Amino acid sequence: MASLNVGNLGEYLREQRRNAQLSLRQLADAAGVSNPYLSQIERGLRKPSADVLQQVAKALRISAETLYVRAGILDEKERDELETRAVILADPSINERQKQVLLQIYESFRKENGFEVSEYADDVDVADIADDPHVAHDADAAPKDDPSS
Repeated sequence: MASLNVGNLGEYLREQRRNAQLSLRQLADAAGVSNPYLSQIERGLRKPSADVLQQVAKALRISAETLYVRAGILDEKERDELETRAVILADPSINERQKQVLLQIYESFRKENGFEVSEYADDVDVADIADDPHVAHDADAAPKDDPSS
């Protein structure tokens, strides 16, 4: 795990808070942290936990992963992968099985291109995907029900 660079994080948080036109007190209230604690984070005096960063990110409506990278909790490549996975999982136009299949294909391409397979990847054989009746239907059609599942 990388060391925390809380000064850089604090400057970034202050910039994001100002861009959102929030006072320190307003952001502290929205994030559920104390005003003095948030002030100390912004000044680089405190090392916030991942949970606090997540609350602040939610209040600022920015990516928690971006704050994790700024804090040194997550590296840039991990963030990109997590964001890709999050976008796929949040897509309401595809069903859960399709999301899992898409993630499996994504992981197989990453592996083929020499990247490590994510710790978040499922252990499902991508070769089995072609036989899955849930994958072959059009996106506009209703998902097929599989009575065996």
